[in-house]
Order: sequence, then structure tokens, then C-alpha cells
Amino acid sequence: MEIATALTIDELARETGMTVRNIRAHQSRGLLPPPVVQARTGYYGPEHVARIKLIQEMQADGFNLASIQRLLQGATGAVEEALGFKRAALAPFGEEEPEFATLEELDARLGGAVDERSLRQAEKLRLIRPLGDGRYEIPSPTLLRAGEELIELGVPLRHVLAVAERITRHSRAIAETFVRLFVQDVVGPIRKGGSDRPEDWERMRVAVERLRPLASEALHAGFQQTMTRAVERSFADVLEP
Repeated sequence: MEIATALTIDELARETGMTVRNIRAHQSRGLLPPPVVQARTGYYGPEHVARIKLIQEMQADGFNLASIQRLLQGATGAVEEALGFKRAALAPFGEEEPEFATLEELDARLGGAVDERSLRQAEKLRLIRPLGDGRYEIPSPTLLRAGEELIELGVPLRHVLAVAERITRHSRAIAETFVRLFVQDVVGPIRKGGSDRPEDWERMRVAVERLRPLASEALHAGFQQTMTRAVERSFADVLEP
């Protein structure tokens, strides 16, 4: 550890948002490795910051300090990798930033056709999420914009919501198929022997991160082919003399 870039216990407390007292308590429990002592001053490095953040995350997940201590002492370094896999697996699949709108703004965007029934259906499909005081979160602005454009083309709102319901239902089945495939064929063989090695958790983290673009690309390619065939069949009927 380079002392010039190391932290004193007060600086470590500010960096991690903990109190000096709690840091010392973690040290006495064996949750933190000891600092490097020079000239009677203890210095802490990036590994101490990372360990404290790991403990904080585990506490947020419901672990008490006794459980964290057992895991850190018995997992031979695998806890960090296990939590890395958990973060990768549970991270939101998309990167869309939600939008926010009032009921009046939603009604205007959807052709003035929003009523109580359509509002409840949109909430059930998680297209919107009520925040109170007449305000709504729109988790996927892309989906809402697609609905807006369909309405502009003359499609009634009730038909747009019916399509959204089918998209949700079929997407759920496809997503569950991919997850089942991953759990059975990727995670299963790695975890079969009950291994808790850091490299096994790291392999699973890398695999779940690769699964994201693979699933999206496969679904997109399959949908393009299916849509092409559906359009060809439909327009053949329309254009037939």
C-alpha cells in the first residue's frame, strides 16, 4: 500500500459514510483486515474501502454482522465474487431512463382516450406506475412512444393495450425460457459439485452478462424473420386481385 495515497481512519470513515467507532468495531470482529501502521498511524487502502462497501451491501440485503462474519471467514474470498454475480443477475436488463407524466399529459399523448379502465390495464401491464397526486412513472418510454404512434395511425387505445398485453405475455415466456436454459445448462454444471470457489462465481457472472445481449439479439433476429413472413402473408391477401 502506498502511504501517500492511503487513508487514515477518519478519511476512511468519510469515504465510506461510516463512523470511526463502527470501523473499529468491524476490525475487532475480524470483518476488516488490519491497517498498515507507520509512525503509530494506521493507514487503509482500496481493499478496506471495498470490504466496507461489501459489508454495507450485505447488510442492505438483510445479513446481520454475525452472518457476514461467518461468510467472510468461511468463503475463502468467494463472497465478493458471489455478490458480483448477484449484482449482474439482478441488474435491470435494459438501460432506459423512465419518464414522468401527469394524467392529463398521458391522456393527451394517447389521443384523449384514457379512461379508468384503460388506466387500470396500463398499470397492470406495468406500462405506467402511479406515484400519487395524479403523477405517473413511465418505466419504458419506448413502449409508450410505440403506443402513441399506433394511435396516430388510427389504432384504438384498447387495441394498443391488447397488443401490449400479448407482448408482455409472450415476452415473459421467452424470458423464462432463456433463464431456464441458463440455470440448467450454465449455472447447473458449475454449482453441481457444491463449489464455492471465487473463479466459479466469476464464470457465472461473466456468463449472465453475456446472456443479456445474446437473448436480446436472438429475440430481435427471430422477430424480424417472423414479422417478414407475417407481413408477406397479410399483404398477399390485400394485394390479390
